Amino acid sequence: QVQLVESGGGLVQPGGSLRLSCAASGILFSIHTMGWYRQAPGKQRELVAAITSGNSTTIADSVKGRFTISRDNAKNTVFLQMNSLKPEDTAVYYCNADRRVIFAHFNYWGQGTQVTVSS
Repeated sequence: QVQLVESGGGLVQPGGSLRLSCAASGILFSIHTMGWYRQAPGKQRELVAAITSGNSTTIADSVKGRFTISRDNAKNTVFLQMNSLKPEDTAVYYCNADRRVIFAHFNYWGQGTQVTVSS
């Protein structure tokens, strides 16, 4: 059974920082691309950042220079360091694990963690 469990969300003031963690189980973590997505009320879910099995990263323009994604394969965990947070970063943040092979696509989601940026 695949599980992705996010933690680290909460309420933070503008300009503050949070570090999200996502612990994975039930998958061979090291060969999956891991991503963080977010969904604000009334908006579509969007990619925030992703990191491949080879540690190549993709960062959304809206958070570039403020957010960093990293992974620890020994701990089956992916992190999202969020600095200089803005009210528009308020959303539910979801962890995603993705793996594509020739004839199959494996994609898994966590339950989400709320991040609220407000004074």
